[in-house]
Amino acid sequence: MLLIECPYCGERPEPEFVYGGQAHIARPAQPGATSPDEWTQFLYLRSNVRGVHAERWRHSHGCGRFFNALRDTTTDRFLATYRVGERAPST
Repeated sequence: MLLIECPYCGERPEPEFVYGGQAHIARPAQPGATSPDEWTQFLYLRSNVRGVHAERWRHSHGCGRFFNALRDTTTDRFLATYRVGERAPST
């Protein structure tokens, strides 16, 4: 079973978590002045890198909080987890 380190609760089994997409996506500063193409970029277009990727996760069956993780998409190995608002740790 895959274990994920929640930065708030500690190590827990993967079924307690929900994937929340790519991390560090900034909402447009001026939503009313944002073009449809910019909204499309913000809402739908994500990088799909092979290798280390910053992701957002939620501990849905635990503390309920969101956090970020660095995960290697080629091995499905979590390299680090960190709280929302913190910088990604160097790996």
